[in-house]
Amino acid sequence: MKNSISIDGHNLTIGDVVKVSNDFYEVSIKKDALKRVEKSSEIVERIVKENRPVYGINTGFGKLAEVTIGQDELSQLQENLILSHSSGIGEPFNENEVRAAILVRANSLSKGYSGIRKETLEKLIEILNKRIYPYVPLYGSVGASGDLAPLAHIALLLLGKGRVLKDRRIENFSEVYSFYGFKPLKNFSPKEGLALINGTSFEAGVSTLLVYEANYLFNVAIKSVATVFEALRGLTSAFDHRIHEVRNSKSQKLVSEKFLEVIKESKLVNTSSKVQDAYTLRCIPQVYGAVFENISYIESFLQREINASTDNPLIFEDGTVISGGNFHAQPLSFLMDLFSIILTSLSSMIERQINRALNPTLSGLKPFLANNPGVESGMMILQYTAASLVSENKVLSHPASVDSIPVSADQEDFVSMGMNAVIKARKVLDNLRKVIAIELIVGTQALEMVLKEENNYNIMGSGTKEIFEKVRSLVKFANTDRIFSIDIELVESALKNHSL
Repeated sequence: MKNSISIDGHNLTIGDVVKVSNDFYEVSIKKDALKRVEKSSEIVERIVKENRPVYGINTGFGKLAEVTIGQDELSQLQENLILSHSSGIGEPFNENEVRAAILVRANSLSKGYSGIRKETLEKLIEILNKRIYPYVPLYGSVGASGDLAPLAHIALLLLGKGRVLKDRRIENFSEVYSFYGFKPLKNFSPKEGLALINGTSFEAGVSTLLVYEANYLFNVAIKSVATVFEALRGLTSAFDHRIHEVRNSKSQKLVSEKFLEVIKESKLVNTSSKVQDAYTLRCIPQVYGAVFENISYIESFLQREINASTDNPLIFEDGTVISGGNFHAQPLSFLMDLFSIILTSLSSMIERQINRALNPTLSGLKPFLANNPGVESGMMILQYTAASLVSENKVLSHPASVDSIPVSADQEDFVSMGMNAVIKARKVLDNLRKVIAIELIVGTQALEMVLKEENNYNIMGSGTKEIFEKVRSLVKFANTDRIFSIDIELVESALKNHSL
């Protein structure tokens, strides 16, 4: 039996999103969810038969909401919506991100508040299960009225239109859908086009993957700093549980416990004559604890958002149709700006740890960890690279959520720019991964220099030894200068694969 998950609009987890997006789990819809979907669709049919004007069903959209549409044009109305809103531009989102967006949209629709037909929802799921990769340009969403442009590029496929990425080539879907055994819908029923694109699903899907990745990198960062901490013979007094208890901080205490577990059995810590360490070592619990606490906060919001109905209008079980604003991505915009800020702060602190290991005045080790300083520059420029990445992160931490440019002739006069916050967050996370890769290289180099001086490789902490050996399986000790960009790429690749 193939790996699979089943959705019902209420119980999708972040782990489920990762399984479908990254591991290509198949998706089915629970029977009770399909019943809700069918009932909602029947309500739309009844509205159409009664010729009752309802936004999105038999009216225009946005500023054109006052235009009533005749019954013979309702299907064309929905198709035109998808065609005209497929106006994104730029490089495409990657396949995992697009799959996450499709899954979150399908889960939202399966709640039964959107008026979509059962067969249309199932056709959307079919894109996932047949591993079709819609071409979705990066730019086009302002994060209000939902992610209209990105989701429209996906919805095109349901009609056999649009483009896909197949074997790394851009193809017109009309020319290749038969290859996938995919039979397009003949048309959209009333409300369906709007239901497919009116929501925060793209932002929520991508954000979910970013938070999942951030949690992994955070745990590696604790191991990474341990290599520097041991090389510099750091003091563990700052990790005493009593410090964190009097601040009432569970996050600080958790980080301290994780860190002390990594360096457990170390014979290097607490062997210097220092009274206290610099902030980048001493304040690990406070800074990393704050990072962890805020990632957890964002994660808890996303867990709710991926199970939310963000459509407009919403169709309730009693036949009531209500126009509202659940499509507005201001909550996501705020949180993904926060995401960038906290990861930038983490990357900034890591860069300072790298500098501390490389600076002989601060480390007590050879300058830039070169074996033959002067003739060799050692790892001097790795800090430059880290500094450039951190500097870019600081630029990217300017919040997108404080901006708004009115659209649709001022009908949509305050927008969230949530997708811009998400796009920035992607880059910040990518830069953080690179900075952690650099710290792992510098930290293991510094630590091995100390181990060589002590003539003993068994004095590291147990967890530190584990990460040390994993890094050493990728990059060897630098006995002389070499092309370090290759080392960074190797470690970064291992981080992408979650093998460290």
